[in-house]
Amino acid sequence: MKRLFDLAFVLLTAPIWLPILLLLALCVWAALGRPILFRQPRPGLGGRVFDLWKFRTMTHARDALGNLLPDVQRLTGFGRWLRSTSLDELPEVFNVLKGDMSLVGPRPLLVQYLDRYTPEQLRRHAVRPGITGWAQVRGRNALSWEEKFKLDVWYVDHQSLWLDLRILALTVGQVLRRTGINAAGEATMPEFKGKSEMGDRRSEMGGKAVRR
Repeated sequence: MKRLFDLAFVLLTAPIWLPILLLLALCVWAALGRPILFRQPRPGLGGRVFDLWKFRTMTHARDALGNLLPDVQRLTGFGRWLRSTSLDELPEVFNVLKGDMSLVGPRPLLVQYLDRYTPEQLRRHAVRPGITGWAQVRGRNALSWEEKFKLDVWYVDHQSLWLDLRILALTVGQVLRRTGINAAGEATMPEFKGKSEMGDRRSEMGGKAVRR
């Protein structure tokens, strides 16, 4: 049912999103050159890796040693606007058509994170990843990793067509408000270091409590 809904929704709305996608592709080409699309391996359903497609938002600027500059330095004004409106995610409709993704589900993260999840967090891969999700409409990148994963697993346990419709409706408001686009001081989110990182954070909090 969910897969049929995804296909029907994407195909029926194609007259709306396809012209926008083509116009944005021309804008990206004019502002950043080629390639127009950013492709990156991401784990999907069951941890199976696929190529995620997004509009490119960064330059290829490098330092004197040939290393790519930090994301914040490579993100252009146009790229920042694309991200703030979430229009950089539009090519992911083709991932939905291919069956790699769903309209709604936990966001697909980096492949190297797979070995860093706890067994509970790994349950986020029990469903197809989504263009938007429960964590995205509950705070997006303003949330901590731990909070996002809890919301992802909650969605896995409570998914339904009505919940998906609610998330899609809330996503429209989230995009219009342009909230939760990035964590403080980051282009998007800091790297997820795994459960040890969360344990260190709890230890620091505990230490501060003791010192008080």
